[in-house]
Amino acid sequence: MAEGRCAGRSEGRWAVADAELVVEVAGAVATVVIRNPGRRNAMTPAMWRQLPVLLDGLDADPAVRALVLTGADGTFCAGADLGDLDELLDAGDDSIAVAAEERLARFAKPTVAAVRGACVGGGCQLAVACDLRIAADDARFGVPPARLGLVYPAPTTRRLARLVGPSAAKHLLFTSELIDAERALRIGLADEVLPGADLAARVDGLTGAIVARSQLSVAGAKEIIDGRADDDRVAWWHRQVRASGEAREGVAAYHERRAPRFGWTPPAGR
Repeated sequence: MAEGRCAGRSEGRWAVADAELVVEVAGAVATVVIRNPGRRNAMTPAMWRQLPVLLDGLDADPAVRALVLTGADGTFCAGADLGDLDELLDAGDDSIAVAAEERLARFAKPTVAAVRGACVGGGCQLAVACDLRIAADDARFGVPPARLGLVYPAPTTRRLARLVGPSAAKHLLFTSELIDAERALRIGLADEVLPGADLAARVDGLTGAIVARSQLSVAGAKEIIDGRADDDRVAWWHRQVRASGEAREGVAAYHERRAPRFGWTPPAGR
């Protein structure tokens, strides 16, 4: 796999032939762009394997506070490239796609899927693994294993059902139908839907708000909502609040009518 990075940042292109993951970092927001021209940004095996590696680097980069996942040229991702079907069938729940999805779901910082056009199969799998999904009004969502004779991986199926509810998940999985952005919004698969021309500005505004907030508050909320914080861990977060001074700064800024200057960063080995 050819690898290129921009000096000093977690940026670059990770490409095999024309299929690639492009990483761009602007300020505190990293964007991972799925690009596979001619296959509507389908994820190849090499791309599935590379995504966790990219996420490891971005998670470790203290300058990155949020991640946007999107697709190139007006399409999010049309799914997995099915050229290596035997590998997919043999792997089951241990597939490289599930490993990439699980790594994305564990990303310590907020993740936003910016969805245009097709968000199908593996693409929908990745979008569901993000914290938020902001969709253009031309977005289409679908989960096609029943059309292909496959059983969707158990972790992926459970994550989808937690997000949209059992009935909506069954509809998507039983029928393999594509649903439009408005229906995705109604069932909770999309968090916002807006005209395509407004998508980039809204995602910029949303991530800008996230990175300006207390990262202590954001990180603690994400762990607790995702069910990864037991009672001891929750107590640890509250100790961080007391020790960090974040709450005092937030309250002082509120009373002084100024922007807060939050400074908490995750301790090593947190």
